[in-house]
Amino acid sequence: MKLFLIVLAGLILEVFVWIGVGDLVGSMWYVFFWFVAAFFIGLNIIRKYSAGIMPQMQQMQSGQVSSDPAFTGNLPKIFAGFLLLIPGLVSDVFAVLLLIPAVQKALQAAFMKTMMKRQQAMMNKMMGGMMGDMGGATGAQGQNPFADLMRQMQDMQNQQGGGQYRDSSIIDGEAREVTPEAKKIEMKDVNK
Repeated sequence: MKLFLIVLAGLILEVFVWIGVGDLVGSMWYVFFWFVAAFFIGLNIIRKYSAGIMPQMQQMQSGQVSSDPAFTGNLPKIFAGFLLLIPGLVSDVFAVLLLIPAVQKALQAAFMKTMMKRQQAMMNKMMGGMMGDMGGATGAQGQNPFADLMRQMQDMQNQQGGGQYRDSSIIDGEAREVTPEAKKIEMKDVNK
């Protein structure tokens, strides 16, 4: 409901700004032609910066944070292109602001911070809350955050197999260097 009210207020604001700028410029047609031009500019920006971004987007959906600087650098530009696609002068002003490099760096930092928190929450959920805060006392002492988990797994193995865990997919052996003997081809006498 809250999102609906924000979108509705944005639409009303866009219409009033459109009418106000149209009256100021002298014709609504100039504003309309700007919307058409902004649409094609936004489309070209999206095409240019989203060319190789799909693998990184799939990683994000699985909860992995991509550290590729091209990926995080292109996201604000793609979002700016999307805002230019939307007909409205207020959204176009936000799109132009997103194309400023200082604003892009601030958005990249906020995006990475948010994604790291999301990944940490996902890890905590997967581990059942056993990991705790990796940046807290465990990380400050330099201990492995997975040490408790590994200890519990070893205890379970010791209880099940009498202290020795055998996996059928592991083959124990020894490697040694083999020097092939040169085979000699014997010529048989055909005349015998």
